[in-house]
Amino acid sequence: MSEPDCLFCKIVAGEIPAEVVVETDRAVAFRDIEPQAPTHVLVVPRDHHRDAATLATADPAVAAHLVEVAAQVVRQDGHEDYRLVFNTGPDAGQTVFHAHLHVLAGRSFTWPPG
Repeated sequence: MSEPDCLFCKIVAGEIPAEVVVETDRAVAFRDIEPQAPTHVLVVPRDHHRDAATLATADPAVAAHLVEVAAQVVRQDGHEDYRLVFNTGPDAGQTVFHAHLHVLAGRSFTWPPG
């Protein structure tokens, strides 16, 4: 299940290059092109889902799998503490409408986030 004009679907399909750090049968994790932390990786489901809520409803096991992959990414990069972020909708900062989990690590984070 993919969308022909979706940037992340094209990355998953290998049509657009990305620095992939983890691949599974259900997800792909790649470095963000505008990192906000020393580790800033996006974990995306292979199948297209518009946002985190849609993914969680359609396939909760894959939603949980994204968190598992995120933990693997952080361990690979040698960190213990990290932040996970799903932006859902344009007012929350979502710019690519394919569910994706931001994995941020390697620096201190403030609360609340900006």
